Amino acid sequence: MGKYKRKLYNSTRINDFRELVNRYSNLYSNQIAFEYKLDPKSTKHIQITYSQFAQDIKSLSTALLNLGLNKKRIAIIAPNKYEWCVSYLAITTGNMVVVPLDKALPDNEIENLIIRSKSEAVIFDNSYSKIFEKIAKEGKSKLSFYINMDNTEIVKNSNITEKDNTAKNINTNAFNFLHYSSLIEKGNSLLEQGDTQYDNIKINNKEMSIMLFTSGTTSISKAVALSQSNVCEDIYALSQMTDIRKEDTFLSFLPLHHTFESTCTFLYGTFSGITVAFCDGIKYVQKNLAEFKVTGFVCVPLMLEIMYKKIKKGIEEKGKTKLVKKMTKVCNGLLKFGIDIRRKVFKEVLNNLGGKIRILIAGGASMSKDAIQGFLDLGINLLQGYGLTETSPVVAGENDKFKRCGSVGFPLPGIDVKISEPDSDGIGEIAVKAPTVMLGYVDNPDATKEVLKDDWFYTGDLGYFDKDGFLFVTGRKKDVIVLKNGKNIFPEELEILINKLPYVNESIVFGKPLENGDYKICAKIVYNKEHFEESHPNILEEDIKNIIWNDIKTEVNQKMPAYKHIREIIVTESPLIKTTTQKVKRHEELKLILGEC
Repeated sequence: MGKYKRKLYNSTRINDFRELVNRYSNLYSNQIAFEYKLDPKSTKHIQITYSQFAQDIKSLSTALLNLGLNKKRIAIIAPNKYEWCVSYLAITTGNMVVVPLDKALPDNEIENLIIRSKSEAVIFDNSYSKIFEKIAKEGKSKLSFYINMDNTEIVKNSNITEKDNTAKNINTNAFNFLHYSSLIEKGNSLLEQGDTQYDNIKINNKEMSIMLFTSGTTSISKAVALSQSNVCEDIYALSQMTDIRKEDTFLSFLPLHHTFESTCTFLYGTFSGITVAFCDGIKYVQKNLAEFKVTGFVCVPLMLEIMYKKIKKGIEEKGKTKLVKKMTKVCNGLLKFGIDIRRKVFKEVLNNLGGKIRILIAGGASMSKDAIQGFLDLGINLLQGYGLTETSPVVAGENDKFKRCGSVGFPLPGIDVKISEPDSDGIGEIAVKAPTVMLGYVDNPDATKEVLKDDWFYTGDLGYFDKDGFLFVTGRKKDVIVLKNGKNIFPEELEILINKLPYVNESIVFGKPLENGDYKICAKIVYNKEHFEESHPNILEEDIKNIIWNDIKTEVNQKMPAYKHIREIIVTESPLIKTTTQKVKRHEELKLILGEC
């Protein structure tokens, strides 16, 4: 690792989620754990303290245990909200298995995953009530209890009473539609009566506690089995790399069912004592940054790329591009002497981001060096990372002191990474050995054997280490375009260059099969029509395509060797097919593209 250190801060290891909840009561009792609004237009903020959070977890878990759900699987599906977080920890600290489901799934897929997961209860937002009424009537799943997070739905056919609350007395064929709030009240009542089931639970932190379905960007989703130890080890590693403070407020807008958001914002965040503010929706992000006084957030590079382009455009419209470049040089020069005036100099720009932003954590895809450097120049601590659901999720990341544009940092403390079968350029498959690696894929031993070999998890991602130990991810092994002459083309490398064009929202580079067995390098480019209409009113799509094609030839192809040149483009206003964490579903997108070619 040379002079680059993987550990900057001393921290405390937690072994399971019970110890995490204990921190809430012991260290942060009266601090604000969550802040949110019931309506985007409301000015009223609801605040929940850590002591209330811990109490709600214990109450709900006690009520769930009294339904006979000990060691059972319980699914959660909802937008990001306080009740989701209570449910997650109530389930896991009560020795039950949580099954977080993607809130954007179509009804048929929700039903499919409920059946596949063998869940016996589900906790859901009211917007999903109709699908669960349908699932209950069809009777194909193992669900016995349907718990609505909201109070707008009338409890139907509930046969649970104070005295009749054990598994053997419940008619599991009945439609038990219950309320989250009623269960919280029931749990409080039971605790007041001396119920000690929750306190007597012994957590085995090595058993499956979380069942997560992968986003399925390349194939059918797999069910990943994670233990509490897996996630707690990742929290411990993260806490030694980054300075997240109890004074911080993080905006939560990536879906909580995904490990990137649930581990980094929710679990690691609350481990550190931050306030989690729930976003009112993507279109309200800028407004929420200011009204919640947000100091940081976890996001995907696509969002930061869009933000950076807007910042850059705003500077250009005010005619301050030359001034900003000049002041950036001055600020960076002073930094060499330990003098940091960036936030004062660029206060006006930072005010457009709420004025308090100090840290951004990005992962999930590649990001342009211009955007990375742009945020750093403003005095914002941008940290890039890399991980997978199967690794709980963070494997590598930049820390508060050591960064390198284009890299994803270096392996976290306690995590070993190797490059398997590197080529002449040092590029090979990234493999991980760590206590954060999953237990395996649920009910899928063949898929597990494919990726877990001799304690190493083979990620399917390609990458290399530079001389200083920084890890660079070049793309997915399955996505590499191999030409007849043996040359490899990594689509992400070209996509980064394309996405730098000011009017490009996103792109995908692919190989179009030719009759001779080779490939033509092509790109599908999603453009921002407003950009063109401002400079070329009433412009036709054909003219837009000509402008983009000329820029591809001059701004992309000229920077690449001939074999990497893009030979054909498709332009569109329609977004690419993506997961809820904004990863492009390449294989679905390519099926669509190649089917039209």
